[in-house]
Amino acid sequence: MSEIIAVNISGGGIPKLPVQVGTVTSSGLDGDAHDHEKHDTPLQAICLLNGEVLDDLRAEGFDVGPGATGENLTVRGFDIEALEPGDRLQLSGGVQLEYTKKRKPCYVLDAIHEDLKDAIRGRCGGYAKVVEAGEVRPGETIELA
Repeated sequence: MSEIIAVNISGGGIPKLPVQVGTVTSSGLDGDAHDHEKHDTPLQAICLLNGEVLDDLRAEGFDVGPGATGENLTVRGFDIEALEPGDRLQLSGGVQLEYTKKRKPCYVLDAIHEDLKDAIRGRCGGYAKVVEAGEVRPGETIELA
């Protein structure tokens, strides 16, 4: 089963910290902010990452958990890397997203480890815009709409 394992926000930058419930609006999660103007766009309202990637990175020696790399939704059992722009994602709580693009590693990851940017390349998740707003919680399912 594919599910959301963490909903993460921050006042800007990384890490983003897990919350029990997130309110999703057209501009992203309430209470979440971006340190860089280029990330603050409706086409990048929500950042998604596979929890399995974090598992692999920990096995490779990196100290990362949900939200550490700046993702808003950490998911398990759903391959974010296989998505194409335009794919619709349905969350069981009613929120719907549209995948917009793959995420490229950013230099801010250097704050975690100088090699993390290279290690996560090609498996860094992606961005989505909000189609249907609402609330999102850990434990909700996520699937192609």
